[in-house]
Amino acid sequence: MTQLVIQHYARPTARRHLWIGMAMAVVAIAFGIEQAVHWLAAHPMAAQGLEASLLAGAATGLGAIPVLMLRRPSERLMAPMLGLAGGMMLAASLFSLLVPAVQTVMASAAVWSLGLATAGALLAGVAAMQMLDHRLPHEHVEEIESSGMQPNVALVVAAIAIHNVPEGLAVGVAAAAGADHGMSLGIALQNIPEGWIVASAMVALGAAPLRAALIALGTGLVEPVGGLFGVIASTLAGAALPMALAAAAGAMLWVVSHEMIPASHQPGRVGAGTAGLATGFAVMTVLAAAF
Repeated sequence: MTQLVIQHYARPTARRHLWIGMAMAVVAIAFGIEQAVHWLAAHPMAAQGLEASLLAGAATGLGAIPVLMLRRPSERLMAPMLGLAGGMMLAASLFSLLVPAVQTVMASAAVWSLGLATAGALLAGVAAMQMLDHRLPHEHVEEIESSGMQPNVALVVAAIAIHNVPEGLAVGVAAAAGADHGMSLGIALQNIPEGWIVASAMVALGAAPLRAALIALGTGLVEPVGGLFGVIASTLAGAALPMALAAAAGAMLWVVSHEMIPASHQPGRVGAGTAGLATGFAVMTVLAAAF
């Protein structure tokens, strides 16, 4: 009897606690959103950086649309498309991140100390991505196809998401610092063929075309998460802005060296991959000059 009484009163109490917890969570989220809106209104460049990373990420979903009709791009197109994306990322890390960082260092009174700190930040960006790559469980499509393993789509998506975080971070930092120079447009453009490749990889792993396109869009929308960290870092950096720019550049360089160049330079495709890389660099050069 006592046990029944305890259960009778415990259930309403548990429900009451659940509703109280949910109400507190809603209030906290609403308060956080309100504070974020006020903060972005007070920092228009940060809002611009967050918007740029959101648009760049959404371009991945735009690029996934062809998979609904054309399915997977031909093997001949894969290398130059990946090379193009890598070349644009490489140029963006130089023109929109490293050059503004170096210019800021040269204009400062402590050139050597700030220059060394900026170089250290670049290496720290590379090291952070390397650590993320080792610590987070993920699988690459190329490894699955070569080994014949049973694919785990969630781990493949995780690998693509890791790749997209530094892109959003770099766009957010550069745009919030006023050093975009066409970077957000360039990243958005290179995300279009990348979205097709990602969606095609999902189809190859057994996903339906529509689901593959939605997964590609989802991986692209990881970029605003990186963009949020980027705009916060850029806004709060102050005199350490060159270090924030260099760290984002280091993260981008890691992606190009570790992911894009190896994927585009498979045996028999080296020439096409190099041509794509050079073309992407040239396109980003034009965008940097125009903006």
